[in-house]
Amino acid sequence: MSEDTRNGVLAESADTMVEANTGSDSQLKKSSDQPGLEKEATKQVYAEVDDPMFLMNIPYTFTATKANNVWMQELDDEKRSVDIDKAMTQFLDLYHFIAGDAVVYLLPAPEDCGLQDLVFTANLGVVLEHVEDREIVILSKMATEPRMGETVWGRKFFEGIGFEVFDAPHRFEGEAELKHLKDNIYIGGYGERTDVRVFDWMEETFDMKIIRMEEVDPYCYHLDCSVFPVTTENTMVCTSLFKRHELEKLSQFTNIIDVSADSAYSGICNSVRLHSTILNSSNLHQLKIGTEDYQCELEKNRELEDVAAKLGFEVAYFNLSEYMKGGALLSCMIMHLNRHSNEFSLI
Repeated sequence: MSEDTRNGVLAESADTMVEANTGSDSQLKKSSDQPGLEKEATKQVYAEVDDPMFLMNIPYTFTATKANNVWMQELDDEKRSVDIDKAMTQFLDLYHFIAGDAVVYLLPAPEDCGLQDLVFTANLGVVLEHVEDREIVILSKMATEPRMGETVWGRKFFEGIGFEVFDAPHRFEGEAELKHLKDNIYIGGYGERTDVRVFDWMEETFDMKIIRMEEVDPYCYHLDCSVFPVTTENTMVCTSLFKRHELEKLSQFTNIIDVSADSAYSGICNSVRLHSTILNSSNLHQLKIGTEDYQCELEKNRELEDVAAKLGFEVAYFNLSEYMKGGALLSCMIMHLNRHSNEFSLI
C-alpha cells in the first residue's frame, strides 16, 4: 500500500472517530468549557444516534504468525503468511459498504502494539442491548496469549465515548460468544474459549436471561460459527452441533432454521445483518471450479440465499481470504455497538 493511501485511511479513521464521538462543534465547545462534561456530552450524542453502529479496526497489526486456533494450525507458515496490501483492500471493501448505511467507529491502536488479532473486534467484548438508559460494555477475558492485550485498547475506546465498562470475571470472548435475541434474552456459547460461569455473573449483574449452548466441535469454537439470529423471531442454527435439550430450550424463544454442518464450517453463520441485507464472506470466485472447496462454498452460498429469500433479505458477499489465514470470517471483524438494524422493517 502506498504512503498516500495509507495516510488517507488514517485520515478517514480520524474523521470517523471525531464525528461519531463529538457530534457538532457547538457540542464539543460546550463540554470543553465545562470540565467533566465532555464525556457526558459524547455519551448523549451516542445515545441519540438512530443508525446501526459498529466497531472495526484497520488491519495494520494483523498477522497470522501465532497459530492460536485449529484452522491456523492446519496451515504451515507459508500458507499463513498475510499479504497486508490484499488484506487492506479486502477490509476497505467491507468497511465502505457498511459505512454507506451505518456509523462505523474505527478502533485506534499503535502499529507496534503487537496484537495480531485486534482486527477481529467481535471478540473484544459485548454491548448489552437490553439495558435502558445506560451504555454498558463487558470487556472480554481472552483465552489465548496473543489476544490478552486487546482489551487495553478496548477500555480506552469505550471509556472515551462514555460507556460503563465492566470486566468479565471468567474466560469470555465477546459478542462472538453472546448473541442478543430480543428484550433481555441472549444466547451464550461456552467451551474452549468461554467459561460458562461468566453467564451466571451476567444474569445476576445485569438482569438478563442467557440460553446456554455448549460448543464441542473444535472447528466451531465460537458461537458465531454455528448460530446467527437473523431477526428477533428467526435464528439460523447448526443443530447437529448441539444437544437436544439445548435446542428445545432455544426453540422456546426463537424459530430455529437448521443449517448444515458443512455450511457452518464454510461460515454461513458468520454473518452480520445490515438492515435488509445479510453480509457474508465468500472467496468462491478465486476457487477452482470442480474442487471440493469450490463445491462446499457454492452450497453454503446457495443455502444462505435460500434462507435470505424466505425471510425477505438480500445477501452481499465479501472476499476475506486473507483473514481466513487467521481462522476468521466476516462476523469476527465487526462488533455491534447497537442492534438498530433489527428495527428495520422488512417488506
